[in-house]
Amino acid sequence: MKYVVVSGGVISGIGKGVLASSTGMLLKTLGLRVTSIKIDPYLNIDAGTMSPLEHGECFVLDDGGEVDLDLGNYERYLGISLTKDHNITTGKIYSAVIQKERKGDYLGKTVQVVPHITNAIQDWIERVARIPVDPSGMEPDVCIIELGGTVGDIESAPFVEALRQFQFRVGHENFALIHVSLVPVIHGEQKTKPTQAAIKDLRSLGLSPDMIGCRCSSKLEKPTIDKIAMFCHVGAEQVLAIHDVNSTYHVPLILKEQKMINYLTKRLELHKMHIPPLMVAKGEELYKNWVELTTQHDRSYEKVTIAIVGKYTNLHDSYLSVIKSLEHSAMRCSKKLEIVWVESGNLEPETELVNKADFHSAWQLVCKADGILVPGGFGTRGVEGMIAAAKWARENNIPYLGVCLGLQVAVIEFIRNVLHVEGATSAEFVPEIADEQAAVVYMPEIDKENMGGTMRLGLRPTCFDSTAESSIIKKLYGGAESVLERHRHRYEINPAMVEAIEKHGMKFVGKDEKAERMEILELVNHPFFVATQYHPEYISKVLDPSPPFLGLVAAASGMLDEILKQDLRKSANDF
Repeated sequence: MKYVVVSGGVISGIGKGVLASSTGMLLKTLGLRVTSIKIDPYLNIDAGTMSPLEHGECFVLDDGGEVDLDLGNYERYLGISLTKDHNITTGKIYSAVIQKERKGDYLGKTVQVVPHITNAIQDWIERVARIPVDPSGMEPDVCIIELGGTVGDIESAPFVEALRQFQFRVGHENFALIHVSLVPVIHGEQKTKPTQAAIKDLRSLGLSPDMIGCRCSSKLEKPTIDKIAMFCHVGAEQVLAIHDVNSTYHVPLILKEQKMINYLTKRLELHKMHIPPLMVAKGEELYKNWVELTTQHDRSYEKVTIAIVGKYTNLHDSYLSVIKSLEHSAMRCSKKLEIVWVESGNLEPETELVNKADFHSAWQLVCKADGILVPGGFGTRGVEGMIAAAKWARENNIPYLGVCLGLQVAVIEFIRNVLHVEGATSAEFVPEIADEQAAVVYMPEIDKENMGGTMRLGLRPTCFDSTAESSIIKKLYGGAESVLERHRHRYEINPAMVEAIEKHGMKFVGKDEKAERMEILELVNHPFFVATQYHPEYISKVLDPSPPFLGLVAAASGMLDEILKQDLRKSANDF
């Protein structure tokens, strides 16, 4: 097993996740099996109870793990399916050690950060790195480890020490470190002092970088590269210049141009590994398809505008998987994607919280958009604005995709304005709601007391109704009888209202395996009005876009019929 660690200095949010994903993708093009681990040095057990406005999106895995959004990057770039154990947090490590101490596993010992916490971290990494993550079911060859946060922060200290020890545990030829740093531009001059200081801090903790990833707004000048190499004690070929580009999908190409893989092949002795010819061919095909897709995207000039009507729009990372799914779909459709962000509360009638200018500006964006997307969310704030957006899309034949809460608000709107049930809403918003107004209800099996990890989570089947043969969404899934998608919700459509809803033209074409829970709705006699209770964005891949998102972008681009004629059964895992 080879390990590549990606750490960061100077500031957080510098792009370690994209660099780690891109490195893994390039290693995969060699024919290697690649897995990833993300270390988050916060005390939370997982990301499930964190505010999207503070931490960004909570990404959900097949096993129901609620994890950091960077694991989404790994899955999208590498075409793999990770587990909740691939996201290590301080909370998980300390909880595991304390449980062992309570059971008496350390009987007679004083339990300390070193060696007990650091050993637990190393043991966790070695165990999880060997879990198969691709359809082959085989053990990975390389593990990419991203250390979250900034080296030097007090909370990351145990992990840095664990990695210092880990390099000796696994051996020099099996461990490489890439440190990502910032090169700011001040008055036109690229400054290297922050990077020098970051590397000095790293070395003082016992870790020496094999490569330095330099993030800069512009291409690094040769004198800058030479200066960083000289003062950071590395060769010039070990300095990676990663400048701002119009798409993060270009980052693997930038790294390949700078011969990153050549260096890692030598440093980790990858040339000594036996890689089956079939895997080498698949790797070459993967790179070829990646280059074709990104090059084609660069040549796209026709624009498609999608309005995301959400309640966490102040931090776009709150909807990172939604953004990426739209990007994947736009690339497949050879369109230039323009996302317009609409804070759903601004679509509601003027109040003390919504001024007239914001109201009119928000509605102007919605009315001009080629397609409307209402993503997931929790709580009452902004919901009436989402309902208004769904009504606009329904009545004006605008392509619409609702995800999770986006499905629920579409149903609420339909019951209010088509079935004429005044005051229809969700039990989430009005807990003491009358039965005849309860469009959305609490799922009976859900724990109402504990918040963490208690929703309906993870990969679950959705079966298409026998009458759904002409369904657009079923065609987008390649005519499959059932699909597996990831869920994250506490509420569901009220089963008592389904019959009345369907009589008026809103069909629930997909249900759970017991045909009790409404999973997919589709409006008849509409160009594209689809909503899913699950989150299709979680398993969208760069080379294999999510079918509901692909349908939205294709319909908004006026090319849905063209897309439906393609072979939609091909998967990114074919490459």
